[in-house]
Amino acid sequence: MHIESIPMWEGSGNNYAYLVTDEKTKEAVIIDPANPSEVLPSLKKAVDGGTKVTNIINTHHHHDHAGGNAEILKTYKVPIIGGKDCDKVTKTPSHGETFTIGESIKVKAFHTPCHTQDSICYLFEDGNDKAVFTGDTLFIGGCGRFFEGTPKEMDKALNETLAALPDDTKVYPGHEYTKGNVKFAIKVAQSEPIKKLESFANSNKQTQGKFTIGDEKKHNVFMRLDDPAVQKFTSKTERVDVMAALREAKNSM
Repeated sequence: MHIESIPMWEGSGNNYAYLVTDEKTKEAVIIDPANPSEVLPSLKKAVDGGTKVTNIINTHHHHDHAGGNAEILKTYKVPIIGGKDCDKVTKTPSHGETFTIGESIKVKAFHTPCHTQDSICYLFEDGNDKAVFTGDTLFIGGCGRFFEGTPKEMDKALNETLAALPDDTKVYPGHEYTKGNVKFAIKVAQSEPIKKLESFANSNKQTQGKFTIGDEKKHNVFMRLDDPAVQKFTSKTERVDVMAALREAKNSM
């Protein structure tokens, strides 16, 4: 599979859309095309080169992820796969449901309610290549705010659902927030993995697809709730309490 990152950085959100193409059939999906003015040129270039866009996929209903659906549909009249509250959604896959893109890409949907109740992460597999598109649930070195959910739900989303994916699964989040995440993480724990992430973030503007689920388990403090350093920072030991305290501390940065 071919993954093209489309930065949507005209606003302040530093969002990413992703165009994922099955290289055998040239069938492709566009994930979270929230700002059409930045996405449509990339889609046109791909389509002019023989790519066929078959679906829009949304990770959740927030405007900076699903807000471009109506405009994209004017040019590409395709079904929308996404959470139940996403604009113009055609189909909401159930937790664990699978579908295919072209001949080679198998997609599995994982419900990860917390940031929003309709949040869905999507695991894409093509042979040995694995990528997970995590929206605002999992960021490189961080996680989304608990707008519609609880610390317990985020613990489950990160540390049961996503942590169970193969360690070599590359992570493609909805935003480029790594610098801010690692600035917080280094206050929590000064581990070598966190220092390595800090070094990478300081020298690279884009970090999507550069780290794996295995990496996140090492440098993402929200996936290290049992780590003594993390518990010391929060002055908590129960997982849900640690998660709540971490998010509260990050929110107040």
